[in-house]
Amino acid sequence: MVGETDLGKLLATMRPVLAEGVYMFATVTKGDPAPAGVEPVMMFREAEGLTLIVDETTAKQYGLPAIFRSRMITLDVHSSLEAVGFLAAITACLAKAGMGVNPVAGYYHDHLFVPEDRAEEAMNLLHQLAQDAGRTS
Repeated sequence: MVGETDLGKLLATMRPVLAEGVYMFATVTKGDPAPAGVEPVMMFREAEGLTLIVDETTAKQYGLPAIFRSRMITLDVHSSLEAVGFLAAITACLAKAGMGVNPVAGYYHDHLFVPEDRAEEAMNLLHQLAQDAGRTS
């Protein structure tokens, strides 16, 4: 199944979905595995150690050094990993509102981690972006 590459179609047909719960970015020291029982939403190995995106409860339960209380927004459109400009348009929209965002690309969808206290605002901005794109395509 090939994902969409047309930027106009991606923006016009994306449906942002706000996940339940609060997520945090945690780290595990280089060379150490993730603690047994931890099931991260995302795991990425960096030179300095292992980055885990976990729900806030898991971070606290396992005593993981964690930062950035965030909410996860899934962009429910099957975007190609080769699509050009999709996340750039999304992050530019949120940046214009002074909002930081940490995007993560999955095989099928892109996911945004936005500040927990601005999640509803981010959802409104994304809905508006999709509406505007729908009018121009």
